[in-house]
Amino acid sequence: MKIFVCIKQVPDSTKVDIDPETMTLKRGGIDSKINPFDLYAIETAVKLKEAHQAHICAISMGPQQAEAAIRESYTLGVDEGILLSDRNFAGADVLATAYALSQGILSLGLPDIVICGRQTTDGDTGQVGPEIAEFLNIPHLAYVRHIVESDDKGMVVEMDMPETVEVVRVNYPCLITVEKGIFQPRLPSFKLKMATKERPIRRLTLADLPDSEPERYGLKGSPTQVIKVFPPKISSERETWQDSSEVLSEKIFAKLNELKFL
Repeated sequence: MKIFVCIKQVPDSTKVDIDPETMTLKRGGIDSKINPFDLYAIETAVKLKEAHQAHICAISMGPQQAEAAIRESYTLGVDEGILLSDRNFAGADVLATAYALSQGILSLGLPDIVICGRQTTDGDTGQVGPEIAEFLNIPHLAYVRHIVESDDKGMVVEMDMPETVEVVRVNYPCLITVEKGIFQPRLPSFKLKMATKERPIRRLTLADLPDSEPERYGLKGSPTQVIKVFPPKISSERETWQDSSEVLSEKIFAKLNELKFL
């Protein structure tokens, strides 16, 4: 069994700078980490690997520094790492990102399963996983909270839908996006870190993809454009009131009305 896990390196801080021209995050020179939701995808892949002797490949798109995320995934049980890195990929929206990742997967051969986290902490769209599946023309299941069973042909999963829990069987090849409750991510292994410190990370550029038309990638291939991005204002204003409970309750009610919380 061959499994691809899509991971992303995200800022490890809420204090980020925005490029005023492209309205994208400046990712250089800031502390980064694996997107927390992707840790659950990695753990799901490792559980399947333990059950079916699978080969796990982590695939990511980003600048060269994103290799650190793939290197970290090795310490969690991933066997191989692929980084899509090219200036032509910069500034991609969810559609262009999904297309690039799907092309990266196709260039290496369609796996049995593609696993994604529910969303990323720097975008929160939750769209990339299903869009990858559409580009690959394979079935996909979102919000997977539990794998009931799996075999060499497919799996039965529980999907945590808004009002119901759906139990569905899907055959391979397929893509799933997993919820946080599916498994508890393991801690990085120092033994694996030492064993994989020389393990290579394969880098793919636009020229390596089946579709090498630059108009399909990055800013050029993004049908949505960000008009304005700004960090939220952090207010530290504070008021302290001292009075009887009756007076304080009236003041609190009036203040909530003033702030339009009621």
